[in-house]
Amino acid sequence: MSTQSAGNKMNKLELLSPARNLESGLAALSHGADAVYIGAPRFGAREAVGNPVSDIGKLADAAHLYGAKLYVAFNTLLYNNELEEANRLIHELWNAGADALIIQDMGILEMGLPPIPLHASTQANNYTPEKVQFLEQGGFKRAVLARELSLEQIAAIRSQTTLELEAFVHGSLCVSLSGQCYMSHAIGGRSANRGACAQPCRKKYILTDNNGRLLSDDAHLLSLKDMNRAASLHEMADAGITSFKIEGRLKDIAYVKNITAYYRRQLDAIIEGCEKYAKASSGTVVYTFTPEPAKTFSRGATDYFLHGRSPDIALSETSKSMGEAVGAVTRVTQNYIEIKADKMLANNDGLVFINAKGESIGIKVNRVEGNRIFPDRMVNISPGTKLFRNYDHTFQRLLSQPSAERKIEVSLSLNEEPNGFSLTATDEDGHSLTLSFPNIEKIAANDAEKSRGNLERQLSKSGETSFRITKVETNGNEQYFFQAGILNTLRRETTEKLGQLRVAQPRLTAEPVRNEVPFPSEPYAFHHNVANDLALRFYRRHGIADPETTFEKLTNHSGYTLMTTKHCLKYQLNYCPRYGGKLPAGVTEPLWLNEGELRFRLDFDCRNCMMKVVNE
Repeated sequence: MSTQSAGNKMNKLELLSPARNLESGLAALSHGADAVYIGAPRFGAREAVGNPVSDIGKLADAAHLYGAKLYVAFNTLLYNNELEEANRLIHELWNAGADALIIQDMGILEMGLPPIPLHASTQANNYTPEKVQFLEQGGFKRAVLARELSLEQIAAIRSQTTLELEAFVHGSLCVSLSGQCYMSHAIGGRSANRGACAQPCRKKYILTDNNGRLLSDDAHLLSLKDMNRAASLHEMADAGITSFKIEGRLKDIAYVKNITAYYRRQLDAIIEGCEKYAKASSGTVVYTFTPEPAKTFSRGATDYFLHGRSPDIALSETSKSMGEAVGAVTRVTQNYIEIKADKMLANNDGLVFINAKGESIGIKVNRVEGNRIFPDRMVNISPGTKLFRNYDHTFQRLLSQPSAERKIEVSLSLNEEPNGFSLTATDEDGHSLTLSFPNIEKIAANDAEKSRGNLERQLSKSGETSFRITKVETNGNEQYFFQAGILNTLRRETTEKLGQLRVAQPRLTAEPVRNEVPFPSEPYAFHHNVANDLALRFYRRHGIADPETTFEKLTNHSGYTLMTTKHCLKYQLNYCPRYGGKLPAGVTEPLWLNEGELRFRLDFDCRNCMMKVVNE
């Protein structure tokens, strides 16, 4: 057997998809992901979706077949009694085939690590060129940028570093700067930085002034719409983003399939239209459905702060999925609702609307007759009310079945040898492999043309493999007669070895870096989140004599900033003088968020256009 491998391409754009588990990760790959990120058995920022190392190894092999990557989320803060287990687990993940580790806790850099590349999680607050430069000097391979950055800020970071830059392009948004949200722990002891966020930002709050005057009553004031930057991918690539990340390790498999397929098509269109960009993995995907983001979990869409501040980033009526707009109510009877529909509805669809009180109400469609829908229960709804579909039964049924096929193109060449034949397989990346099959009897064919057709037909079969045979060269061997079973064996064994060759390609490695480069000053009240002795040693080694301990270890939370957010309620409610607004007459500051007995002060850093939620 002989082999040959391909070289690397430049300017690759990577589509990075989430995986809740092995099944979800395999679906992401089959629907076009260039890379997948998945939670480790422990220490990932989504505590509920850890995965055994054995499954991570299986997913790594599946990814490597396509030249794709597998990244493992290991981005919680670690306590001293967890350091030994964490170090052991990191070695196991590397040995299982992981391509990189996504981390927040800088104490990990003080460990004796395997040569696994490190990605700085967005929870590490990667907001400035200085911070990303520091990460590059510290040996990181990639920085996952803060979600709040504009195109101009991304470009400024790109101009100051050669580090790979990753950015979120789709999915749920944390309202706080990532890694800097302590509200969940303050309220109920569930730490976001330990993977157990209770999502207090999705609750309803009452907004009052300092005298108790009501400014906003019982609304989801901190709940954001979902990110959708599909229209800006080319701009992001030009600004320096190399990896485009879909949020969603808690989402179901239908979401992963739909959103991965949608962004695969968007990136492919950019790559096909621009010579400087290339795909980051191999294979062509054929889908059985047309991807539409609003048909799986969606709270609406915002590009967040990519093009600057805009008033449409929050969804105050509900924190749940709204889905896609489908029409409006025209008439209501005792048994059914008539609608003017923009889309065709079906039995078992789920609909949602916002009632007169500003509440989201959901109903299930039992039956559809023309423009009439018969819901599972009649609700108080008025003509003119807009309807949304947050569960498309027909679409979900499509996605519950095999919905995509990803194939790597391969050409086969049959050659005669003194004692038999050999078959050479060459894939679309230039990996080439030749297997010899001695002792195959050479029997003259009665009809060379018929033999050629038989060779091409049998060798072109790829079945359920990950390969598509696009070319067969017979090289004069149509003069021989081959039984179909013989040809199937040649093809099967050769493509199996080709797959093994692809999976076994060397991974990128990284060595730990030890230096005393000063830690950069951070805006927006960055907290170091020091939870263990190794992290303490790291920050002291980089010039911070007294780094801040993690919030979870504090005994007194009074007066502590629980959130720092670019989402500003003054701006949202048209109270911000910078943007032409003003406080209503008689309103006195500070403003307060109230939820039951909980009360949080709002501080406004107008110079930096930030809002802080402070514990009282």
